[in-house]
Amino acid sequence: MFATRARRVLPALLALAAAAALGLAQQASAAAAAGEHFVALGDSYSSGVGAGSYLSDSGSCQRSSKAYPSLWAAANAPASFSFTACSGATTGTVKSNQLSPLNSSTTLVSVTAGGNDVGFANVMQTCVLQSEATCVSAVDNAIGQINGTLPGSLSSLYGAIRSKAPQAHVVVLGYPRFYQLNGNCIAGLSEVERAAINRGSDALNGMLAKQAANAGFTYSSVVDEFTGHEICSGSAWLHSVSVPVSNSYHPTAAGHSGGYLPAFRSAV
Repeated sequence: MFATRARRVLPALLALAAAAALGLAQQASAAAAAGEHFVALGDSYSSGVGAGSYLSDSGSCQRSSKAYPSLWAAANAPASFSFTACSGATTGTVKSNQLSPLNSSTTLVSVTAGGNDVGFANVMQTCVLQSEATCVSAVDNAIGQINGTLPGSLSSLYGAIRSKAPQAHVVVLGYPRFYQLNGNCIAGLSEVERAAINRGSDALNGMLAKQAANAGFTYSSVVDEFTGHEICSGSAWLHSVSVPVSNSYHPTAAGHSGGYLPAFRSAV
């Protein structure tokens, strides 16, 4: 009888112990986040273009309360939160215009940058408005810039971030793969164009990962999170060609909450 009772009680005790351990871990995580001094840098993929609910003081930078930095800060109540990401930013303008909140007390930094350096918006416009061959050529030209001039620009930006925030954990986030190939789109770009655009995105993400590693930063891909939610998937977390045009090829609010936020959270 005693053995039978022990067999019944032991699993319950183990379950209670596991729950207690999980609760302690969650409390420790919350306490750690509460001590963070967080600065969110970058381009429109960090500011939240396409997510709506833009902050009244952000002007043309279009910083959104539904962007992943805002969502993380709202959920974790860091000790301080500075949100300087801005639509249209390049590595150079992030470096010149966004780094003022960084200092020796900064403990956490997020950044997306690089897409505007290689003319992402122009590539997409070319692909939408011009021929398949011209689109593929534009993507190939962008990949040339990714392999040519972008490494130096990223290195310069990352060095400036490290210099201003020497104690910070810096998370570099990538960009989504835009199209689900052989998906449910019945109009628009050809499969050749969609594949070329995805190839360009992969090349950009590969360079971001490499330069982040060189700088001692953490790179966090969002490709897995957006898989099944690309354009042509039937459940897209990215705008296709949209009105306003500025939303085109940017994450929706669901793309930030379901894509970028988990990718960032997993790296913090």
